[in-house]
Amino acid sequence: MEDFYQLSATDIRGQLFDFDTLRGKVVLIVNTASKCGFTPQFEGLEKLYQAYKDQGLVVLGFPCNQFGQQDPGNEAQISEFCQINYGVTFPMMAKVDVNGKDTHPVYQFLKSQPQGKGMLGDAIKWNFTKFLVDPHGRVVDRFAPTKAPQDLETDIKALLAQP
Repeated sequence: MEDFYQLSATDIRGQLFDFDTLRGKVVLIVNTASKCGFTPQFEGLEKLYQAYKDQGLVVLGFPCNQFGQQDPGNEAQISEFCQINYGVTFPMMAKVDVNGKDTHPVYQFLKSQPQGKGMLGDAIKWNFTKFLVDPHGRVVDRFAPTKAPQDLETDIKALLAQP
């Protein structure tokens, strides 16, 4: 797939989420987990979303259980955990694989883009790897799990200011 806006995913409630609805928006895509040392990043991701959603930022969370089995729950459990513990209001998708033969098409696309490749290869190495997509559907950067959400604010603001 060559076009970000042709992608889709199933959201955490089982509904189709069409990426065509993201045209003109800055998108931050994150593979999440509920029982990871980086799980508190949900708070920072929600703060970014609240601060910039009205200017065109969308945060998309993709739960993944591929790293240390750190998101073993079903979609209802994950959704409840995110809301109760972190007040998450940004769109959460159904659980996906980000590596291997069952890699979700969204992650196939992200990892195939020049700016979506990791320093140690294409594979996602851990939970809370972040991809930043510009308003034209181009992957502009990939961030390691150790990069805190608040440290992306300057990049996000710059993309939101683009025509």
